[in-house]
Amino acid sequence: VPDDRTIVVERFRDEIGDWRVCILSPFGAQVHAPWAMALQHRLGEQWGVDVELMWSDDGIVLRLPEAVDELPLDELAIDPEVIDELIVSQLPNTAMFASRFRECAGRALLLPRRRPDQRTPLWQQRQRSADLLRVASHHPTFPILLEATRECVNDVFDVPALREVLTDLRSRRVRLVPVETRQASPFAQSLLFGWIAIYMYEGDAPAAERRAAALALDRDLLRDLLGAEELRDLIDPGVLADLELELQRLVDGRRARDADEVHDLLRLLGPLSRDDIDLRTDGDAGPMIDALLDERRAYVASVAGDERIAASEDAGRLRDALGVSVPMGLPLAFTDPVDAPLGDLVVRYARTHGPFLAGQVAAWLGVAVDPVRVVLEGLERQGRVTRGEFRPDGVEREWCDVDVLRQLRRRCLAVLRKEVEPVDGTALARFLPEWQGVGRPRRGVDALAEVVGLLQGAPLPASVLEADILPARMAAYSPADLDALATAGEVVWVGAGPLGTTDGRVRLLFRDQVGLLLPPTTDEPPAEPHHEVLRAHLAGRGASFWPELVTAAQEANLDYDDASVLDALWDLVWAGEVTNDSFAPLRALAGAKRGKGAKAGSAGARRRPRPGRLTRIGPPEAAGRWSLVAPLLLPPATPTEAAHARAQQLLHRYGVLTREAALGEGAEGGFAGVYPVLKALEERGHVRRGYFVEGLGAAQFALPGAVDRLRAVRSSLEQGHEIHPVEATALVLAATDPAQPYGASLPWPDTDGRPSRSAGAFVVLVDGEPAVFLERGGRSLVVFPAGRGEAPGAWAEALTRLVKDGRLRSLEIAKVDGAAVAEDPLVADALRAAGFADGYRGLVLRA
Repeated sequence: VPDDRTIVVERFRDEIGDWRVCILSPFGAQVHAPWAMALQHRLGEQWGVDVELMWSDDGIVLRLPEAVDELPLDELAIDPEVIDELIVSQLPNTAMFASRFRECAGRALLLPRRRPDQRTPLWQQRQRSADLLRVASHHPTFPILLEATRECVNDVFDVPALREVLTDLRSRRVRLVPVETRQASPFAQSLLFGWIAIYMYEGDAPAAERRAAALALDRDLLRDLLGAEELRDLIDPGVLADLELELQRLVDGRRARDADEVHDLLRLLGPLSRDDIDLRTDGDAGPMIDALLDERRAYVASVAGDERIAASEDAGRLRDALGVSVPMGLPLAFTDPVDAPLGDLVVRYARTHGPFLAGQVAAWLGVAVDPVRVVLEGLERQGRVTRGEFRPDGVEREWCDVDVLRQLRRRCLAVLRKEVEPVDGTALARFLPEWQGVGRPRRGVDALAEVVGLLQGAPLPASVLEADILPARMAAYSPADLDALATAGEVVWVGAGPLGTTDGRVRLLFRDQVGLLLPPTTDEPPAEPHHEVLRAHLAGRGASFWPELVTAAQEANLDYDDASVLDALWDLVWAGEVTNDSFAPLRALAGAKRGKGAKAGSAGARRRPRPGRLTRIGPPEAAGRWSLVAPLLLPPATPTEAAHARAQQLLHRYGVLTREAALGEGAEGGFAGVYPVLKALEERGHVRRGYFVEGLGAAQFALPGAVDRLRAVRSSLEQGHEIHPVEATALVLAATDPAQPYGASLPWPDTDGRPSRSAGAFVVLVDGEPAVFLERGGRSLVVFPAGRGEAPGAWAEALTRLVKDGRLRSLEIAKVDGAAVAEDPLVADALRAAGFADGYRGLVLRA
């Protein structure tokens, strides 16, 4: 269902067999209209035909040309940096621009009536407007062209909101979900009603409305005309607040310390009340004010109905501008007439405030707004103030002194440059789970396919895959959903090496990506007689069930029993040569109880089947249909295609790809194997290269949206520590989870224990820092320095969720950092407070 975090792209065939694509979104027509305009131009250039589309408050409808069967989702996510230029360049080619141009020209009296007492027919207005537009198109600075463009961009469209949506799409805060339906859904049906209304009488539209002149607008003049609306996004609210405090002398080091400095305050800021002066002084301001009044350097004035203290130098200025009476005894130099008294007061206000409204100046001075606005417009012509949209929370165009704006921009730029500085490992550890969707409330087969698309190609322990890695990314993981993807032929799994006797690493892959993402095996393939028989049988007979494999071994006159054939089969699986169309054998193998030294299949009976028995139930580890992986590699991919696919997949999985991440995953050729592709992607502008994470290799590549999100995580982390220094967020991940960077991209913190990325182990991250490491089996705990900080209860409570959520049956922690748990009171107390009870060997928690 489309919402503010999900855009649904629905695809179906209409009555005549053409493909319709409905982009279902709740962002409204002001966002959809410019988006559709950009899509129409982009797809038209790509396909070489005019693209028919329509937008409304509920989304965008496209009709695909007959030769096009699919609309790639990447085409919808336009780069937010180019959307403004794309919209402005395509705007003159729209009927809306012609209509707005006619309205603007009419308001400017450029389309006069022959008789003022009669209306001009609309069709004649269109003809006259078209003639004027044709002439004006040769003059890019023509004011009506610029005004029509300004109206379309600022009044009709909401380009900043579109830019934000495209940025969120790029950073994955908003996701695109493709859906193919047999017929239009209720969402799409409401859009199609509008489609019928538009295209039923398409040819009846006047020619002037369907034709627009190609304009070459003066972009610099247009940028000045449109104002500085982008500054709302560029100006940092904290920087603005700090600058305003400094300008008002409200920060340490800028306050007055004696009567002379109080006098300077009055000359710089204007008349102030006693309370305002007291806020701007160190110590008691009363004696300082009394001293100035006694010395006639200041006097009491009534401004805007308030009693304020004014500097004597302002007596004539306040009298002429505001009608404030002048006290007796002041020097004549202070009472002489002033050339522009109101202008001086407005200039003083502008110099000592951030962006402001004319009404705020009028309220401070106690005068009407219109005289202040006239003064500000005169100052704007002199270049002393400027007008635009500056405040991040503003809704109107503000005024600002040019020097103040220069300071504001310079300080905001310094903040932005600081954001460019590399983040620390803690920010990366918080970013990766968010980027990979850990904890996201996703359900169903389609959501699982999205998760597989993120993880495909990564070697993951089979025992951890369905117990921890997939459930961490799904709200309610169901093994049946993974089986559905496998039996439908969408997803296959390929072995990537054994881990002991009952576990191994596997790669999940979409069937059409196997040849691109599956690396070639470097180890010697198993070549025992049983292996050769099974390999030859699968190559000759194709996919086979367990009884057929047993029969093949019998016919080869081998020393047959269940265990030997099963062991040979799994040897081929871990070598990456054989796979199964079900995940049942993987689950059976990972959940099998075996004695020390037993191999796969040793639990089965070592007996020959009765002669004449055609079928029988084999061991659970052999369930399903087995087949060779080699046919999935056809047609073979070139080295360039494979390297490109691996680089794209690594970027998709990690967002910010470092050398350490590629090496930790065991990518073919390491980081050097994908570096040429990453470099080419950077040259084409698809990825960014920089030093994003501190302490890692200098060559780091990232998707543009990932960089923004990584820095946003750093900002939120710093802000969270300032606001809630004790509150902490704990996250439990499997040690081998790709979203857990420690031990791969990031080094483990210094500790006496031996943490590792081993199957069955867990790591608790508290605000991105590793707090504890739970070894496989749940009997030993390694506590990192962050785990002994201010909130050990956060990670202790997180450990209990392993049992409460059913990921572990029980926890019995006997050792902490190699010593008995009782010898560490801090850890023991934290575990007891979380619900652990004292047991015979240590602290125990059971479901």
